[in-house]
Amino acid sequence: MSADGTPTPERRVAGWIGQAVRVEGKVISTEDLTIDGQVDGSIELGDHSLTIGIGAEIKADLTAKAIVINGSVTGNVRASERIDLRATGSIEGNVNAPRLAMAGGATVNGKIESGSKFSP
Repeated sequence: MSADGTPTPERRVAGWIGQAVRVEGKVISTEDLTIDGQVDGSIELGDHSLTIGIGAEIKADLTAKAIVINGSVTGNVRASERIDLRATGSIEGNVNAPRLAMAGGATVNGKIESGSKFSP
C-alpha cells in the first residue's frame, strides 16, 4: 500500500512455485515462471519463459517460449524458441523446439523434433 492507502502495483517480473507447493491442474501464466515444486496437469506460458528447478517433479505437458529443465518432466515439452536441458534434467515425453541444447547427463525418453519453428 502507498502512503495514501491505495494499492501499489506489483513489481514482480516472474512467478515462482516453491519446493513445498504441489499444484494439480492447469497452470497458465502471463509472466516468466520458475517451478521448484510439483505440478500435475499442464503448464502454458505462451510467449514467456519457464524454468524447472533441480528438485522439481513435473507431470504435465509444457508450452512456453523458452524452457530450461533442471528437474524431472513427464509429459510433452514444446517451446517456440528453445529448450535447454541441463545435466540434472530429464524428459519422459516428446520434445519439440526450433533449438535444443542438451547437457551431458541429461536424458530424453521420447521423440525429438528440432529445427522448425512453431506457434505454441
